[in-house]
Amino acid sequence: MKTVTVSAAYIPLVDAAPMIVAEEMGFAEAEGLSLDLVRAPSWSSVRDMLAFGRVDAAHLLSPIPVAMALGLGSVRTPISAVSVLSVNGNVIGVSQALADRLRAGGFRFGFDDAKAAGAALLSVLDGPLRFGVPFPFSMHHELLRYWFEGVGLQPDQAEIRTIPPPLMAGALGAGEVEAFCVGEPWGSIAVERGLGELLLPGAAIWKFAPEKVLAVRTDWAETEPNLLGRIMRAVWKAGRWLSRPESATAAAEILSRPQYLDIPAEVIDRSLSGHLTISPRGEQRHVPQFLEFHNGAASFPWRSQSAWIAQRIAARAGLDMAAADQAARGVFRSDIYRAQLAISRAVMPGASSKLEGSIRQPTPVASDQGRLFLQPDMFFDGRIFDPGPD
Repeated sequence: MKTVTVSAAYIPLVDAAPMIVAEEMGFAEAEGLSLDLVRAPSWSSVRDMLAFGRVDAAHLLSPIPVAMALGLGSVRTPISAVSVLSVNGNVIGVSQALADRLRAGGFRFGFDDAKAAGAALLSVLDGPLRFGVPFPFSMHHELLRYWFEGVGLQPDQAEIRTIPPPLMAGALGAGEVEAFCVGEPWGSIAVERGLGELLLPGAAIWKFAPEKVLAVRTDWAETEPNLLGRIMRAVWKAGRWLSRPESATAAAEILSRPQYLDIPAEVIDRSLSGHLTISPRGEQRHVPQFLEFHNGAASFPWRSQSAWIAQRIAARAGLDMAAADQAARGVFRSDIYRAQLAISRAVMPGASSKLEGSIRQPTPVASDQGRLFLQPDMFFDGRIFDPGPD
């Protein structure tokens, strides 16, 4: 098989691992590919490089292609999310000064109770709280807004600012923000520098949130189906490899290299293992499935997830909800996923949509190869999102 070079943009985050590992561990080569991995400084850069043809594929925030389909933002190129690269993996952190006030009020930083953390924040507020997120259309933004609504934090009590992930700790240290929601390892870097403490994992708000997707231009997907299938299979195999606990040490070493994250492997290993250090004093918390790449059909692009994102964005932007729902259904491409990964014997659910938030424990469901166990996907407030007929 002739090797073909495919370019792919990414942000230096641990959840870019499936693309980086696909190249470094030979999964791309096995598909006759060489991945030209392009590290980008911000999410707007990644979006623009993909939309304008600078790269063929991208590690992209799951809400970006949905927002583009709704006509929001400065770029409208149709983008397809052909698989989910990662589930969860975000952290919410606060400045050391705010952490000290929370502790003085009796909050114990249990790292698992979004309602208690929200109540504690409300009890110490003395003005609007400035939160940093990596991009306006991001799961970080959606999780925060959902959390604020559930705990009674009013819109005038929180200001959300956009800060690229690698700059988040610096912004916290400079006092530009007092809190953040960001992907790892950048929350842990704030802890390492003694600038703040971690308050919650994103999974405490939504247990199984689609975080990053493998995104391609829709016209490229249509004209290059062979190349698309090869890159999808390479990153799917990388995600499967990453899901094995024995892979964590090697994966952390690969990601730590200067050309990728340029962060100590020990810090990267925290999110891969789910053993997070939440304070400069070394307090640790274990979060099962803190970052998931494969298990529980993690890579499957559920249309119901796309619909949830669309409804959240549309409500905030004042868009027609029915039109937004219709537009979103063409973004998460479960049809392409099924077609391209069939030869990899990926286990796929029988349906392409589900009730989001309804799974309380690992649950067997019908699949094309027998039984598939879906993982818990609850929202912290117990609500269930029904996407309607698929």
